[in-house]
Amino acid sequence: MDLDDRTAPATPFTLRPAVEGDAAKAAEVWLRSYDAALPQVRRAHTDDEVRDWFRYVLVPGGDMWVAQETADGAVAGVLVLDGTGIDQLHLAPEQRGRGLGDLLVSKAKELRPTGLELWTFQVNTPAHRFYVRHGFTEAERTDGSRNEEREPDVRFVWTP
Repeated sequence: MDLDDRTAPATPFTLRPAVEGDAAKAAEVWLRSYDAALPQVRRAHTDDEVRDWFRYVLVPGGDMWVAQETADGAVAGVLVLDGTGIDQLHLAPEQRGRGLGDLLVSKAKELRPTGLELWTFQVNTPAHRFYVRHGFTEAERTDGSRNEEREPDVRFVWTP
């Protein structure tokens, strides 16, 4: 077989810019992801406030991507970029370990080829390992006094 004839394996996900109809489903992914990954961290906003934030701020803001399951169209993940930052990256809990996070980080790097930064809570050690695996390095730790949750956090940066 000629090497040029090989194709990459099909991904079970499709990435696309978010549209108005995605807000509710994307907010549910965020809520479920947060609750599964960070049960010990107080949320600064109610479920309804998070849903409104997606509907009125994030989706209209224009730099939000959703990952849909190719088979059934369910929203499986959310990526929100803000300038050079990954503002949000959340997966439906049942989607962990399927390569979806890798796909979303690759999209972020494609869209921000000069570099990225992000914040995550210090207690979220699985996220730390994930971002380090993707070439991010720890740049700063804080006591959390500048975030709404008042939770100690870490800033990671990726420079190509």
